[in-house]
Amino acid sequence: MAVDTPTDAVIGLDTVSAVAFDMDGVLTDTAAVHASAWKRAFDEFLRERAKATGDDARPFRLPDDYLAYVDGRERLDGVRTFLRSRGITLPEGGAADGGPDLGEATVASLGERKDRLFLEHIREFGVARFPAALALPRRLRAAGARVAVVSASRNCAALLHAAGLEEEFDVRVDGNDARRIGLPGKPDPALFLEAARRLDVPPERTAVVEDALAGVEAGRRGGFGLVVGVDRGHLSAGLYHSGAHVVVADLAELAVTGAAA
Repeated sequence: MAVDTPTDAVIGLDTVSAVAFDMDGVLTDTAAVHASAWKRAFDEFLRERAKATGDDARPFRLPDDYLAYVDGRERLDGVRTFLRSRGITLPEGGAADGGPDLGEATVASLGERKDRLFLEHIREFGVARFPAALALPRRLRAAGARVAVVSASRNCAALLHAAGLEEEFDVRVDGNDARRIGLPGKPDPALFLEAARRLDVPPERTAVVEDALAGVEAGRRGGFGLVVGVDRGHLSAGLYHSGAHVVVADLAELAVTGAAA
């Protein structure tokens, strides 16, 4: 599929009244940190399993496995999806489970291990935001549009605070909301649909801005009026295939025209 440089990278407020932004990889430069934490957690588990069973110990591949099975998904769904790709089934477990040693490993323990590794990195190095992550939401709000941040992460509020973005959005829908009210994760559109509901704007007048293939698919499946893919890693073709109407390399490429009704 040929992918052209976008000439229609415009959020037109004559047809769009609200914009829902994904956080990791769109607003905050944390997608690579997530990927690294997933690799460490999965590779430890796979090595231990191979020692005990002789199973294939192929490591978690970056970026392929991350993009195909984990990126954009709710944490435990990411664990299940990747393990399924290797023909591995684990008990669900609970938050009090131990580490990833064989016999202790559960879906929950792998998810918790990944989260601990991710938070350790954030505590040590902080959270960087992309340059336009502040400017674009402010531009939209100044023109009368409403804006939301949507994330599968239960750490969303803390990361927004660390990045200096917590006051820039009218609505936040995150992994804590998903757990509390039973929303399925991406590629199901439920998180974005909940954001549109809270913004009181119908999906067909709401734009979704996403960097993950699963998130772009969620925007398409939810019937959103505009789905913008943000290509941080040479994924334009995949983003278009998943349902993006336009793909940009950075939020700064997006123009805002008109004023929201």
